[in-house]
Amino acid sequence: MLVNLLFVALVSLLSLIEAATVTHFPPQSSNINNLTFVLNGSGAPGIFDSSTTPNKDYGEYNWCNMPHVRTREYKAPSRDFALEYVEVIQRHHKRTPYASNTFFKEDIPWSCVGQGPLAGLKTASGPGTNAADIQWQAFSNPDNPWTKTVGPGFVGTTCQLPQITEEGLEDAITHGNDLRGVYASRLGLSPHFDPSISTIRVTNNQITSQVASGLVKGLFPASSDVEVLVQSTSFDSLEPTYPCPKASQLQTTITTGSQTWNGHLTAAAGLYAKLDAISGIASHDTGGWHVSFDHYYDNMSAKQCHGKTLPCDVNSTSTCVTQDMADTVYRLGNWEYSWQFRDAPESAQFSTLKYGAWVLELQGHLQDKINGQSQ
Repeated sequence: MLVNLLFVALVSLLSLIEAATVTHFPPQSSNINNLTFVLNGSGAPGIFDSSTTPNKDYGEYNWCNMPHVRTREYKAPSRDFALEYVEVIQRHHKRTPYASNTFFKEDIPWSCVGQGPLAGLKTASGPGTNAADIQWQAFSNPDNPWTKTVGPGFVGTTCQLPQITEEGLEDAITHGNDLRGVYASRLGLSPHFDPSISTIRVTNNQITSQVASGLVKGLFPASSDVEVLVQSTSFDSLEPTYPCPKASQLQTTITTGSQTWNGHLTAAAGLYAKLDAISGIASHDTGGWHVSFDHYYDNMSAKQCHGKTLPCDVNSTSTCVTQDMADTVYRLGNWEYSWQFRDAPESAQFSTLKYGAWVLELQGHLQDKINGQSQ
């Protein structure tokens, strides 16, 4: 039944898209989408080594800690206008790399002792209201033979990969504080979370709940237990995994089926060779390291955001990734994002198919407010 419902939903979404004209508006040319500069230029496309953005530069792209609304920069319109509704859409705060983005054996440790994600269950009434919070702590046991079938990555790590780090959690709390500083008085927000006025939504990826725990602490400081909304993985519009063959076809057209995409990988072959020699990643791997720079991007940016060193060869510790190499990876990663979602002629239709359900939900939220059906 669920498969049939998903099929009907996808057919409906496709019908909506076909009924409307999806127009591609490519972005202006910049150092982000200028492949010549990306390959031969210098510097990172923003801040990749600190959560702190100097006040004079606030608003500059910061991979470690997203720019967001703060009282210092907020400009209120005239009193002829009143703020009625706010929808905050944000990415996660800084975290460890994904396990799939770690090298077979990393040259540095990464500890998360005392920082494990919370899990467990509570009920609205009865003994379950006081059930204990359970905190995960990653470990490995040498008696388990299966632990030797995968690389150790960060040797002996106590982290769930991925997870929001202590520093990322602190950034999320600050983010919530900043939101409260701007909007609490304008929207009449209590220090207690009120689900009849506010809702918080996460995906099934646990790092979104970890960020929410910090954001809530800052935004609603008098609340400790907060219920958040999450959709089924079968149809989650925020992190869509539902089948859409047309979207998958377009993604292939944009990436591995594109001369432009394959051309940037060929042009970066020299950089790949240097990175592979240091990381130990095979040049013809099956893990996706050479179909985009996403793996290297995530690995190195996560490290630098936490003040960790760039990777070195575990067999030749004087051979290391240079800052210039890392900056080039960051430029290439941003070029890839821009090409997939902005520059490629098919990107508008791809994004519409992939994320159109979420946009319909956002439209519904705004319409409900206009119609007086939502606070």
